[in-house]
Amino acid sequence: MPGGEGYLRLKGIIDEHKLHTVCQEASCPNMGECWSRGTATIMILGDTCTRSCGFCNVKTGRPPLLDLDEPRRVAASLALLGLKHVVITSVNRDELSDGGAAIWAETIRRVHEACPTMSVEVLVGDFCGDRAAIQTVCDAKPEIISHNMETVRRMHGAVRPQAKYERSLDVLAMFKAAGLVTKTGIMVGIGERDDEVLDVLDDIQKASRADVLTIGQYLQPTRNHLPVDRWVHPDTFVLFKREALARGFRVCESGPLVRSSYHAEEQALRLEN
Repeated sequence: MPGGEGYLRLKGIIDEHKLHTVCQEASCPNMGECWSRGTATIMILGDTCTRSCGFCNVKTGRPPLLDLDEPRRVAASLALLGLKHVVITSVNRDELSDGGAAIWAETIRRVHEACPTMSVEVLVGDFCGDRAAIQTVCDAKPEIISHNMETVRRMHGAVRPQAKYERSLDVLAMFKAAGLVTKTGIMVGIGERDDEVLDVLDDIQKASRADVLTIGQYLQPTRNHLPVDRWVHPDTFVLFKREALARGFRVCESGPLVRSSYHAEEQALRLEN
């Protein structure tokens, strides 16, 4: 069970500043480990998503009004933590004309100002393919920008019914065209075949030459979500990592409990070396 001095300190800061984390909202299995090390993934734009992905435990519905003070609170809380690297993600806000891009950009800028020695990694949605919105986020210059493919082409309709496989590839391509370090992630064990996983790696590299890849085992959050199709053997995760590096990814984190932001600070350090 989560606990300890580091965990309680981080929880106190998050609660005080009324922030959301994907660790809590998505029921991440690594929360106890990460929070004890003083690492959390901040989730902006509220805690209610306009999409209903088949794997995700973040609640779906009509989000409340946009919280314009959120970027300031995020920056203030991160300044207290003294981290070298932070990961920020968000719910999808498809009801907003820019998908929340302006809040994203302000959050990145404020964190850079408040924490000049901290590198900022952002995990964003697809903004419905809106190039102006995507450019707004890119112009804020996060050190790493990520958008998850999540699954193979064949499974996309069931896993991400309101997203599009090709659109996500295009988003990654726009990140790389902006000159940013690019990251993406997928789940396995949700119904795909191993050869389809390798096809995704090829598609990502053909579209964007992405730098970082994460691969983890899908875990069913509740009985209302998609079932686990298989438990992928640890040796297969090793194979996936080897194949990813051979295809040009500079860093690949591949293992049963790997999630998008798991060991993100270590990944950033490997990119520097």
